[in-house]
Parts: sequence; C-alpha cells; structure tokens
Amino acid sequence: MTSFVSGPVRVTVPATSANLGPGYDSLGLALELRDVLEAEVTTGGLVVEVEGSGAGEVPLDEAHLVVRSMRAAFELLGEQPPGLSLTCHNVVPHARGLGSSSAAIVGGVVLARALVAGGELLLDDEAAFRLTAELEGHPDNVAPAFHGGFVISGSESAAGHDADFWAVQASVDPRVGAVVFIPPTGVETKVARGLLPDRVPHADAAAGAARSALLVAALAGQPEQLHRATRDYLHQEYRRPAMPDSLALVDALRADGGAAVVSGAGPTVLAFTDGDGSTLTQELLARCPAGWVARHLAVSLDGARVE
Repeated sequence: MTSFVSGPVRVTVPATSANLGPGYDSLGLALELRDVLEAEVTTGGLVVEVEGSGAGEVPLDEAHLVVRSMRAAFELLGEQPPGLSLTCHNVVPHARGLGSSSAAIVGGVVLARALVAGGELLLDDEAAFRLTAELEGHPDNVAPAFHGGFVISGSESAAGHDADFWAVQASVDPRVGAVVFIPPTGVETKVARGLLPDRVPHADAAAGAARSALLVAALAGQPEQLHRATRDYLHQEYRRPAMPDSLALVDALRADGGAAVVSGAGPTVLAFTDGDGSTLTQELLARCPAGWVARHLAVSLDGARVE
C-alpha cells in the first residue's frame, strides 16, 4: 500500500525555450525563471490556489493541468491520495512560448513523486520523464524542464503516440545567456502549429538540419557561431501571420547580427547573449518594443527540483 509523506512539499520548475530556431520539436533550453508549486496530502477534497500568471483564468479543480499531471503520476505510483492541497506561484507567462504547460506537467509529476514515500524508487527519472512527454505529447519543452540545461529530445514515433521518448543533455558554454522579449498578448500553441505546412522543400530540410547540428556545437563552446546556427528554414516564417510583431523583431535583431529566434511556438522572442549586465545584454534590453517586457535569463542547469 502506498504511503504518503506528511507535511507540504515544494517544487520549483524552470521556464523553457524550444526549437531555438532550427531545432524544431527537438532542441530545448531551460531558463532561470521558475514556477513554485507546493502541495500537501490531506484527509479529503481538492483545494487549488493560483498566484501570478494564469490567476483567475485557469481552472481550480481536477481540470487544472498540475492536478491532472499529479493524478497521472499517482496512478503509476499505485494509489491516489485521499485529498490534495495545491498552491501554484506562477511566474512563467502563459501562452508566450516559454513552456508554461511543460512547467505545470513536469512540476505536477515531480510533486506527486515527492509526496509518496520512496517515490523515486517507484517512479525513476526515466519513467517520470516519459510520463511528462506523454502528457505533453512531445518532449522538446518537458525534457529541459525535467533535466535542466540544453537537451536534445525526440521520439521513435513521428506521430508522438505510444512513443519511445528520449532525451540527451548537451553542454552549454557558461558564456551563453538569453534575453527574452515577452509581448503583452499570447498565441496558443495549437494556432501556431496549425499554420505549418504538411511538407517543406528538401533543400530547406537539409539547410535546417545543418543549422541544428551547428547550434549544438555553438552552444557547447562556440557562441560566435550562434547567429549562423539559429537561422531557421522550417517553421518561423510560416507563423508570421499569427505573430507579425515578433517576426519583425526577430528580423531587426538578426539584421544587426543578433542570434534571435521565436521562442517555442511564440510569440516571445529570444536572443542569445552573454552575462547579465554585459554591453550586449544592455543593448538588447534597450531594443524592447513598447508594451513588451524584456529580461535577461541565465541558462538553468537544474531542471525541476524538490526544495
């Protein structure tokens, strides 16, 4: 019989940026902007509180994404708790391409595992990651949210159903950081995905593969190659109708030599830089459009963690 721990458990989980230009549905980076989730097993009922991003918008019942993810994990762990109390302190903006849904899914799975005595033995990291990818449907955001750092991920199933998901961490040069430009309104992932064609020219696929491979090397130790490495041929231009201002900013930054991309499905724009307070970082922050929010984020080498 499953034994639950007494008292609250606290988990933090980072924001993530997927694709990074050419690495469509395969490359992801964890960023040091963390949601904080706290949960406790109770004698009965479900209480959900949300502060920050999504407050007043997301459901506060079994439909809440963190709760659904916890329930899926508890199912694998062998037993549902008699009751749950959950508080979400959200700082990762919703529908902006910074992995808010992946943070919720990963945070929920890690929370549930931590609430079960011996949970890491019953649900090891490989099984927990696989569950998060199944819940999300693809691994590019959940992989860095779970593992931290820069992660290459994929699936043996192109459709993503009943897939053998995999993830491999790669090195990140300590000089690499990011400035994110977050617009005031979001774009739903399904809308952004719906703009993509069923087929792309073979030449574009080949060019994208070359840039994606170069990006792995650039992030690992040759950041001077990041501008060339982040050139995308597969998805960003097709999404321009849904986020024209974002693509206009990407175009302007790249024209000046910046390694700028759409973060995930957008509409946030990410530009690679170096340290907080550097000349390059300050120049990028000064390019923030009116009404947007720009901030420097370090790469988070830790994924979700129990605190």
